[in-house]
Amino acid sequence: MNSLFNLNGKVAIVTGASSGLGADAARAYAQNGANVALFARRKEKLEQVAADIEKMGRKALVIACDVTDEAAVKAGVQEVFDTFGRIDILLNNAGIAIPGGVEDITEAQWIKGMDINVKGPFFMSKYVVPYMRKQKYGKIVNIASVNAIIADKVPVLWRHNYNASKDAVRGLTMGMAASYMQDNITVNSIGPGLFESEMTEGTLFKNDDFMKMYNFNTPASRPGRKGELNGTILYFSSDASSYVTGQYVAVDGGASIV
Repeated sequence: MNSLFNLNGKVAIVTGASSGLGADAARAYAQNGANVALFARRKEKLEQVAADIEKMGRKALVIACDVTDEAAVKAGVQEVFDTFGRIDILLNNAGIAIPGGVEDITEAQWIKGMDINVKGPFFMSKYVVPYMRKQKYGKIVNIASVNAIIADKVPVLWRHNYNASKDAVRGLTMGMAASYMQDNITVNSIGPGLFESEMTEGTLFKNDDFMKMYNFNTPASRPGRKGELNGTILYFSSDASSYVTGQYVAVDGGASIV
């Protein structure tokens, strides 16, 4: 059974790898045998994650890159291929949650959210997919959100841009999945519920009223814990999911079913 999740010899790219869920996933890939290319804007943070990976006996490549910059993405992906000779896994994890409803969000904020959450996975996939098609193998995992399928009634929690952009990630996932399965490339998406990260620790986790409401409404009665997203990421990134594509799985303690 463990061989299904074995990533020995594989090369994974993780965006948003400098902290939080992305850094956790990068370490999980390395623990299961993969070499990892780390993409994010903060080089110093990436180097810390790279050091952890290298302590596991795996190779790590740091790529300081803004995923909304097409030229930087193209160059970064080329560097990964030049370094490792292949690209097997792409985890599109970089994201941003801009608070506010359509009445409050500025055009600049709307564009920023769409750029990072949708254009980023588009650019990364655009330049990774050709390598995967040539080798007739690839696993693309897009991090969407539970907020792709559920929304908040309470005004303080409105995130209309986030809702729209993360549902767009689901749509991109389905379109790519239908197109590239013939090349032995699977494309799936994951919808995390509430996890502690840089995006949430200074906002939602400090809002006692929100946390009480979240814990009451969620069947698990708690947020996600560190590492609890990794199992689903590894499933979609490994041969365990060889006949699964175009799917969306919520990892949310049941929040989206009540």
